Amino acid sequence: MSKLEIVNGDLLDQDVDVIVNAWNRNIIPWWLLLPQGVSGAIKRRGGHAPFRELAKHGPIPLGGAVQTGAGKLPFKAIIHVAGISMWWRSSETSIRDSCRHALALAEESGFESIALPLIGAGTGGGSTDAVLDLMKDELSNVSFGGRIVIVQFEKSKI
Repeated sequence: MSKLEIVNGDLLDQDVDVIVNAWNRNIIPWWLLLPQGVSGAIKRRGGHAPFRELAKHGPIPLGGAVQTGAGKLPFKAIIHVAGISMWWRSSETSIRDSCRHALALAEESGFESIALPLIGAGTGGGSTDAVLDLMKDELSNVSFGGRIVIVQFEKSKI
């Protein structure tokens, strides 16, 4: 049985094996996209290596997940989920599928802890509360033996 936690903070500061990057469908080359949100933070702190590796996977089905290395970040891997459509919008289905596929990949890889941002909020157009409720519901139904952390972004006060 997994343990679900909800925290405020920065996804990249979590003490977990793997983090989830709320990505797009991987159709537009990563280097053409303006770095924003989680992806922008990963590029700034972890370098471009995860995105170069991600590009080799080609298009990701909406709600799908792909695992890459973590670049310069202290994690064992990054799981990139296609939580938003070509029209930069998330849906209940894309959010639920992204959560389920990310956790399945984490379980398959033997990770014991995972941190996810609010998938589909922000750029995806979903409201923070609605996305959090959907993710809590979906993640409470997945079979993952480890710790699951949902991170609501909050800028550091330092």
